[in-house]
Amino acid sequence: MQQTPLQLQALLLLSLIILLLRLATTGGGGSSKQAKAKCLPPSPPALPIIGHLHLVGDLPHVSLRSLSRTHAADGLMLLHLGSVPNLVVSSPRAAQAVMRTNDHLFASRPPSRIADALLYGWSSDIAFSPYGEHWRQARRLVTTHLFTVKKVQLFRIARQQEVKVVISRIREAAAASVAVDLGEVVNTYANDVVCRAVSGKFFRAEGRNKMFRELIEENSALVGGFHMEDYFPRLAKVRLLHRFVRNNVETTHKRWDELLEAIIRDHEKNPMHHGRENGVDEQGESDFIDVLLSVQQEFHGITRDHIKLW
Repeated sequence: MQQTPLQLQALLLLSLIILLLRLATTGGGGSSKQAKAKCLPPSPPALPIIGHLHLVGDLPHVSLRSLSRTHAADGLMLLHLGSVPNLVVSSPRAAQAVMRTNDHLFASRPPSRIADALLYGWSSDIAFSPYGEHWRQARRLVTTHLFTVKKVQLFRIARQQEVKVVISRIREAAAASVAVDLGEVVNTYANDVVCRAVSGKFFRAEGRNKMFRELIEENSALVGGFHMEDYFPRLAKVRLLHRFVRNNVETTHKRWDELLEAIIRDHEKNPMHHGRENGVDEQGESDFIDVLLSVQQEFHGITRDHIKLW
């Protein structure tokens, strides 16, 4: 969450304007709010309208750790980021209560307009879909067909081949006395392994691995960025405020759709080219699209968009 001084000044000005309007149109009723506040975790002092947004810096995890040390009680602290309440959990005991004892209450993510436009509807993606029947079906498919122990073992040859590619590149750089950026090497390796798992051994065709990495970085920037409507949901109705971001999201979504559609068509038209027979090739390697295409009959709710999402 990156905020420039100009953004903070705009938020403070907006807070002042809305506060004056609220004071002019509302009266008392503070006693009921005070009674309700007693049931909530403690919070640091907040500003009107923007709440605690000004307390969260460029490194949110560092800011939250510092705030929790000062204001949390029993590992819990309440922050209001704009008009949205956020529960900050900072102790093992509190984390167990949230993630195990009451996990069904905290399992769903809040709706996101950015994710909705980027991911064929936020409720369809397994990472963003609310806890319910669709999520359980998606989880069953993933755990029984995609991320099984057998699947990981079958993909061992592919991982070894990608490691050989990395070692070969390092040797070439060493022979030429060229410095090697290990961070870049590791990132490239991780990206290529993911691409191969998703789209198969021919993932470098037409530079698809590079496009995957570029689009993943764009996804991270869009989903993880600071968006006013995430903290002030009512502002989502003001199109002018999010038109620029919306245009970027639609452009990225279109590029993803074109890339994944091309990969799926390749698998459908040339199954032998990908070595697919019931989702497994002659080396025991099968990519995610192979598997999802082969289990469409078992999971009748799987659409083409679901294959692109998962």
